[in-house]
Amino acid sequence: MERRNLIIIAVAVVIGLFAVFLANSWFSGVEQREKRAVAQPESMARIAVASLDLPFGTALTSDNVRLVPWPAGSVPQGAYSEGEAQRLLGAGNVAIRPIAAGEPILLSRISKRAVLSATIPPDMRAVTVPLDAVSGVAGFVTPGDVVDVLLTRKIPGDGASSDDQMTSVVLQSVPVLAVDLRAGEGNTDPAESKTATLQVYPEGAQKLALATQVGRLSLALRNVEDQLPASRRIVTTRDRDLGGGLRISAPREQSAPAKPAFAAAPSAPAAAAAPAAPRRSTGPAMTVVRGTEMTEEEVKRYAS
Repeated sequence: MERRNLIIIAVAVVIGLFAVFLANSWFSGVEQREKRAVAQPESMARIAVASLDLPFGTALTSDNVRLVPWPAGSVPQGAYSEGEAQRLLGAGNVAIRPIAAGEPILLSRISKRAVLSATIPPDMRAVTVPLDAVSGVAGFVTPGDVVDVLLTRKIPGDGASSDDQMTSVVLQSVPVLAVDLRAGEGNTDPAESKTATLQVYPEGAQKLALATQVGRLSLALRNVEDQLPASRRIVTTRDRDLGGGLRISAPREQSAPAKPAFAAAPSAPAAAAAPAAPRRSTGPAMTVVRGTEMTEEEVKRYAS
């Protein structure tokens, strides 16, 4: 019995040592593979990136563009490789969108002319609208923001006065391309602006051109991630949309005292007294009608 137990213990020890050997060999192999992967550099490519922050309209030169190693499998589409760097710098290209330092220079962010039209999609239009400190959200509207365009005008109709106003939503979720002469997205400081350039569809450009002639435009700043449509309800001064509902009427003109329909006849001192009413008979009587005259005749009694 004791011999049998010793054999079982010996077999268990051998199996345990073999399991430890296998585990050690597996972990050693993993560690060696990781070391070889770190020691062997990944296939790299050299692409052109901005060495400085490039605002809108900055010309690309050897002072603000440099070549850096970049993983070959992660090169962005439209990037310029080492062989294309001289062509990039010699073509007189400028940045049409802000490029941060260390960011790859892409074909979609440069052009041979620093013009705003290069950034507009083919099916869109750029329209400039007038602003002031109130309608421009106190200067907080900057390039890259998204706004709703509101129109305030007089209520149409012959019965509306100049005080009868209405406000409606003309366009929603409109991107702002530029404010005054600022087309860069990096300047987010509030500043009073006189104009704003908006990116709209051709029909939206027609609406804005007409709206600037019939009323006053205002911009409502919205979250760039908010894609829900705004309410299309029209707010007017005739409703109780602004609260209250009290109305002050003009005072009525005091009317003159009414004249009597008939003037009283002056009293005559010698006026004749009105004739006394006929005496009614106390006996039997009958009414006799002759034409338009009606009289009452007394009936005499006769003795039998």
